[in-house]
Amino acid sequence: MVTFPVLLALLGAGYWLYSAWNAFRVVRSVKVLEKLSPEEPARWPRLTLVIPARNEARDLETALESRLREDYPDLELVVVNDRSTDATGEILDRVAARDRRVTPIHVRELPPGWLGKLHAMQRGLERATGDWVLFSDADVHFQPGTLRRVVAHAEAQKLDHVAAVPSVWRGGALLDPAITFFLRTVLISFRAWAAEDPRSHSAAGCGAFNLVRRAAYERTPGFEWLKMEVADDMGLGQMLKAYGGRGTFLNGRRLIHMRFYESVRHMAVNVEKAGGIGAMPPPLTIALAAGVGLAELSPFIAAVLPQPPWALAVALSSAALALAVSVVMNRWMAQAVGPALLFPLGVVLNCGMLIRAAVLALIRGGIPWRGTFYRLDELRRGSRYRLRGPFLRPEDVAPGSGSGASLTR
Repeated sequence: MVTFPVLLALLGAGYWLYSAWNAFRVVRSVKVLEKLSPEEPARWPRLTLVIPARNEARDLETALESRLREDYPDLELVVVNDRSTDATGEILDRVAARDRRVTPIHVRELPPGWLGKLHAMQRGLERATGDWVLFSDADVHFQPGTLRRVVAHAEAQKLDHVAAVPSVWRGGALLDPAITFFLRTVLISFRAWAAEDPRSHSAAGCGAFNLVRRAAYERTPGFEWLKMEVADDMGLGQMLKAYGGRGTFLNGRRLIHMRFYESVRHMAVNVEKAGGIGAMPPPLTIALAAGVGLAELSPFIAAVLPQPPWALAVALSSAALALAVSVVMNRWMAQAVGPALLFPLGVVLNCGMLIRAAVLALIRGGIPWRGTFYRLDELRRGSRYRLRGPFLRPEDVAPGSGSGASLTR
């Protein structure tokens, strides 16, 4: 007779063997930026950093200074103050006054039908003059030489889009395991190893570092088509790929840094955005979070339940494999080992945050984000990114449907 503890042990074994295989694919396939030594181009293309900033007073000045210390030959920064209510605007003007490479833009109002960050990115792009445009969050810090290395690699490989995953600064005993789980599952669930495969719909994308060739972007429908896409970074990558762009993921460890979240509470508030992702209705988000949580923790739960010796051995072996995968991924990303060993705590926190976000989205009928409330139906209509399918293009939408869910094919 197959009991519930035995089923849990078998579930854990299957899930973690699959996860280990996919983690191996990430580590084997995704290049590490600090290990690349590309040949420098004969002429450095002009590079514009477009940086949307909303209430970033804590980190903005030091982050901008880290980018201005770059030795990239032809660099400009277009920083968009997106309706900030703190000192972001004053800090931005102060930095711009002492460095002519910085162009400040102050957004006072958000037009209807736009997510705030995407509108800020659009406004920044309108002022950008670079052949390459790097969309990067306001609190991201670079080590000197990072931009030269990335652009040289992109030019040498004839790429159109480069996304890089940053190192994340330590945040505390609860926050670090949550981020450990988050980074691992993002890299695996978004199939980072398949970003360069033209046969795959998987695409590169990271809000901390999205480097785009301007000519490739201009072949796409642009931000006007993405303006209500909650998964904006991945949506941009998938849109570029859908229109013929060649993209890649890189591991930006030790060269690209960010804080990510200030606390678990701050992370929970930010995760509220995930409760209203148009392509994934809140009930599905709840079911997915509960299912992933059970699968991740199944070997640990099974190991403390009464069961046959062979099933206990399977559960313990799966738990050991789970910890090994977490440690390997953290070391590969230059993160501490301690939080990797505490990843089950991160599972509980992340899945709990997702369920909370989905429940709040159902209760509210939408999500509040960057000072604006968005209804679930408008987020659904604005959804373009597909986790396991082709990017939703304008020509795929049935005429008169008014919905991203109604396709012509």
